[in-house]
Amino acid sequence: MAVSSIRLTRTLLPVSVKQLGTPARVSARSSLPFSVGDWRGVSTFSGARPLVFAKLKQSGETIEDPIEDPMDDSTDQLDDDDDDDDDEFVHLEERDFSGTPRVPVYVMLPLGVIDMNSEVVEPEELVDQLRTLKSVNVDGVMVDCWWGIVEAHTPQVYNWSGYKKLFQMIRDLGLKLQVVMSFHECGGNVGDDVHIQLPEWVREIGQTNPDIYFTDRAGTRNSECLTWGIDKQRVLRGRTALEVYFDYMRSFRVEFDEFFEDKVITEIEVGLGPCGELRYPSYPAQHGWKYPGIGEFQCYDKYLMESLKEAAEVRGHSFWGRGPDNTETYNSTPHGTGFFRDGGDYDSYYGRFFLNWYSRVLIDHGDRVLSMANLAFEGNCIAAKLSGIHWWYKTASHAAELTAGFYNPANRDGYGPIAAMLKKHDAALNFTCVELRTLDQHEDYPEALADPEGLVWQVLNAAWDASIPVASENALPCYDREGYNKILENAKPLNDPDGRHLSCFTYLRLNPTLMESQNFIEFDRFVKRMHGEAVPDLGLAPRPQETKSE
Repeated sequence: MAVSSIRLTRTLLPVSVKQLGTPARVSARSSLPFSVGDWRGVSTFSGARPLVFAKLKQSGETIEDPIEDPMDDSTDQLDDDDDDDDDEFVHLEERDFSGTPRVPVYVMLPLGVIDMNSEVVEPEELVDQLRTLKSVNVDGVMVDCWWGIVEAHTPQVYNWSGYKKLFQMIRDLGLKLQVVMSFHECGGNVGDDVHIQLPEWVREIGQTNPDIYFTDRAGTRNSECLTWGIDKQRVLRGRTALEVYFDYMRSFRVEFDEFFEDKVITEIEVGLGPCGELRYPSYPAQHGWKYPGIGEFQCYDKYLMESLKEAAEVRGHSFWGRGPDNTETYNSTPHGTGFFRDGGDYDSYYGRFFLNWYSRVLIDHGDRVLSMANLAFEGNCIAAKLSGIHWWYKTASHAAELTAGFYNPANRDGYGPIAAMLKKHDAALNFTCVELRTLDQHEDYPEALADPEGLVWQVLNAAWDASIPVASENALPCYDREGYNKILENAKPLNDPDGRHLSCFTYLRLNPTLMESQNFIEFDRFVKRMHGEAVPDLGLAPRPQETKSE
C-alpha cells in the first residue's frame, strides 16, 4: 500500500487576529498537550487526509521543521521574518479536514428559552443570535420540549404555544430542528441554569406515593424523573408511565405536523431518564455526589424491588432479591468498597445476577419507550442519548458505569446490547464527552482513573458495529481549539477502513460566551472543518496571554 508524503507547513497569523484577545479556555488543562520539541508525526495511508504540522516556538527557543520542502523557496524568507510574528501565535499540530464527509452541526438553545408561561424568552435577542449562527452555516438548533411546561397542570392538557412561536422563528431563518422530548426535571445538575420541575399533577401524586421516583439504599427519593418501575403501573391518574409518554409524544406529532412535513424537524431525541439520558440517576449533585464518586444504585422504590424479588425467585435463589449491602456511598471509591474492589462481589454469582437484572431494566425501559416513540412519530428519525461515564474506566469493575446501569466491567461489553436495542427501533445513538482527553483527566483528577477516549472509542464502535447512526455532543462547554480538534478526531476517525463518521454533532450550548469575537471565530472554523471545507491558517492559534498579578 502506498504511503502519502506529509507536507510540513508554516503560515503566518494575520495581523487582525492579534487584536481579538485571548480565547476563553474551559479545558481544565493549562498547557498544550505536548511539550516543545515533541513531534508526533503520523504516516497516513493512501486515501486518508494528511496531518498538517507546524513549527512551535516558545520562550525564545526555535524547533526547526524535521523535514524541509525542497520545492518551497520561501523558507529562507520565513526564517528571517518569523521571530517577530511567532511572539503572537503558537503553531499547533492540526489535521486537514477539507474534502472529508460533511457532518451537520446543530447548536443547543438555552435550557430556559421557553418560560413556565410557555412564552419565548427575549425573542429579539434570540433572533439575532440565530442569525449569527446561520451566518456561519450552522445546520440547525436543538430544543428541549419540557414536560413540566407543556403538561404542567392537568393530565392530557398540553400548551405548545411558546414552542410554536419558537419553531416558526427558527424555520423563518432557514434552520433545521432537533427536538428533545424532555420527561425529566431541569435543575440540580452540571450546566443547569434554570429550574423546571416535573408537572404539578405528577408531583401531587408523588406526595402520596413517593415510590414513583427512583430511590437509593438510604431511602432518598430523586424527583428528576419517574422510576422505570412504573412503566406498566397505572399510578398516574389511571395511566401508566408509558401511556403518559406516548400521549405527550403523539400530541407533539399532531401539533407540529407541518414542521415534519416540511422536513424542518429532522430528529426527535426521546428522553429516557435523568438529563434525558438512558441511565439511572446514580450521581445526583443535589444528594451530595461529587466527581469522581462511584454513585449509588437506584432501585429501591417498591416497584423495582418487586421486580428484583421476582427475578430472584425465577432464578431459584429468592435470597438474592435484595440490593447489595457493601457498595458504600455516592462519593466512595471502588477500592473502598467490598462490592466494586478488584475481586469484589460485583463478579460473584450474586453480583452478576444483580447487575444483569439492573442493566436489563434499563434496556427494557429504552425498548418500551422507543416502541411508543416510533408509533407516535410514524417513521420519523428518533434518537436516544447515552451519557459518557468515563471515571473509573481504568479499573476492573467500572463502578460508576455499573451504578448508572451500564454493565460494562473489564470482562464484559455493556454497550453492545444497548446498541442492539436501538437497532431494533432504527434509533440513532447520541453520545457525550467526545471533547474530553484522557491525558487532561489524568492531570486534573489522577485518582479517578478516567479514560474518556477509551470509552468513546468503545461506544462509537459498538454502535457502528450494529449499523446504527451515531451522533454526539460535548459534555462540558468548549471554546478552544484543543477541544474542537478532539471532537473532529472522533467525528471523522483517521484511516478508518470503512470511512465511518458521526452522522451529526450538537454543540452545547448557545450562550453569550460563545458569541464573543475570538470564541466565535474558533467556532466558525470548527463548523467549516466539520463540513469538510478548507480553512485558512491551518495549524495556527492565538497565543494565550499571561495574566500578570497586580
